[in-house]
Amino acid sequence: MARRRPRILVLHGPNLNLLGTREPAVYGKDTLADVDRELGTLARELSVAIECRQSNHEGELIDRIQAARGRFDALLINPGGLTHTSVSLRDAIAAVELPCVEVHLSNVHAREEFRHRSLTAAVCIGAVMGFGKTSYLLGLRALAARLAQA
Repeated sequence: MARRRPRILVLHGPNLNLLGTREPAVYGKDTLADVDRELGTLARELSVAIECRQSNHEGELIDRIQAARGRFDALLINPGGLTHTSVSLRDAIAAVELPCVEVHLSNVHAREEFRHRSLTAAVCIGAVMGFGKTSYLLGLRALAARLAQA
């Protein structure tokens, strides 16, 4: 019997739909479609299935996280600005009890002081930041390795 491929939900938070045009000096020139395309290629190489979603709405992200329980094996999330403000997003990640990796395109610790604190990182198994779209790819590799060990 063939083993089911692990499923990972990839969530992009507020303003990530503007990648490629929003502050390219900070976030790079790659679009969100570029990020998702490269994640899809890597997912196939790693024998995992991914579903990518973006929302500018905190409640929609929370709904997707809650709906992930029983459908997905892990979460990869870039909470965007909600990283620093959303207790509700943090609580949703904790509630579903799925391994989660937080990613950021920029190194948040090299930016404004208010970005240095992540409310969501404490309920994630790890965080990757500062490598542009490669942060997502490293996060996906880490989750695939974690799921392979389970």
